Amino acid sequence: KLLARLEGRSSLKNLEPYLFAEEGFPVHGDVIEFHGPEGTGKTEMLYHLVARCILPKSGGGLEVGVMFIDTDYHFDMLRLVTILEHRLTQSTEETIKQCLGRLFLVNCSSSTQLLLTLYSLENMFCTHPSLCLLVLDSVSAFYWIDRSNGGESLNLQEMNLKKCAEILEKLLREYHLALFATTQTIMQKSTNSAEHLFSPKLHHEMDADYRPYLCKSWQQMVTHRIFFSRQSNSGNSKAFSVISCDIKKKHVIKRSFTIAECGVQF
Repeated sequence: KLLARLEGRSSLKNLEPYLFAEEGFPVHGDVIEFHGPEGTGKTEMLYHLVARCILPKSGGGLEVGVMFIDTDYHFDMLRLVTILEHRLTQSTEETIKQCLGRLFLVNCSSSTQLLLTLYSLENMFCTHPSLCLLVLDSVSAFYWIDRSNGGESLNLQEMNLKKCAEILEKLLREYHLALFATTQTIMQKSTNSAEHLFSPKLHHEMDADYRPYLCKSWQQMVTHRIFFSRQSNSGNSKAFSVISCDIKKKHVIKRSFTIAECGVQF
């Protein structure tokens, strides 16, 4: 019976082709990290993906469930509803309710609470085979607090996030989920940063200040890293760009998008 449930997880193939190179898409077990400074459209992109998931198939959606863990207390339900209203041909209170019925929202205010939440989610994924996507906004929210609480010991500083990464890995593997998580740019640019792993050309293209600062357990889980930045040369203040890196295949693409009332537009 459990096997049947797991096999019942839907594909995320049409989630958002523009975000993935070479006609790629998130498969079960993938960890996609959205990285960039505050105000570069990361959370808006999450709303875009959540809307795509919870909209009915008749409205161009995937009609799958999403578990959204909000650690920054940024989640704006009215914003999501606005996006849904724009995308539904017949936007009634009933259809919006049906969409929101596929969304499970959890708030966490510390890394300990996040850890306990992740432990408690196992039963949820087991009993809700329609849940395909786990969203964590953001995974770096407690970085400074944990660093301060851990004192001089790096092990203590990283202990909770390390445990969170282990549970996340187990959840993704056992329940055939994909994870989207955001991290905020808090470190200055390093000349040895990850851009060089992909291509020297990309180093000039990439505006993202990327220097990994979260624990190795997290870094090793990430399968795609998507760098968000504002388009400084554009007169439009709502214009953003992403550089999407498939870490395993070493594929890189660059895309631009704008944010309108109806949500993200490529």
